Amino acid sequence: MTSERRLQRIRFWLAVFIVGLVLSGVTAFPLTWELGLLVRWFGSGDSALAQWLRTVHTGLVETDKHYPFLAYGTDWLAFAHLVIAVAFIGPWRDPVRNIWVIEFGLIACAMVLPLALIAGPLRGIPFGWRLIDCSFGVFGAIPLWLIRREIQQFEQESHIPT
Repeated sequence: MTSERRLQRIRFWLAVFIVGLVLSGVTAFPLTWELGLLVRWFGSGDSALAQWLRTVHTGLVETDKHYPFLAYGTDWLAFAHLVIAVAFIGPWRDPVRNIWVIEFGLIACAMVLPLALIAGPLRGIPFGWRLIDCSFGVFGAIPLWLIRREIQQFEQESHIPT
């Protein structure tokens, strides 16, 4: 594989990861509206999913009504996703020198699992939902692992010192 082709692959997977971070960030702003849609689509009936969606939506509506300042925390969560996405511009520009950003991302993805599995039960999050949260770490790590491997091969092929 040519170095140019490998660089294209690196940038493709970086774009996938960056878009994922941006979407995660942007969708953290309108949580109450989004949960309202999910309740309309999946919230009827007595399934565990329907009950959970209604519970979360009610919690958000009541919190927004009486304590709107608490949503500021999720605004900062959204902002953090956007800021982290900006960090991945470094590997886009110079993958070899900025491989540490990819490794940072892999570590962050790994840290999702203990957070979800420890904090989830403390906050009353159902087990199935905790697994969904864990999947963000797992599925986030896949493109980062591919990127890291491609960067290492790109470095060897290009003979660029680190």
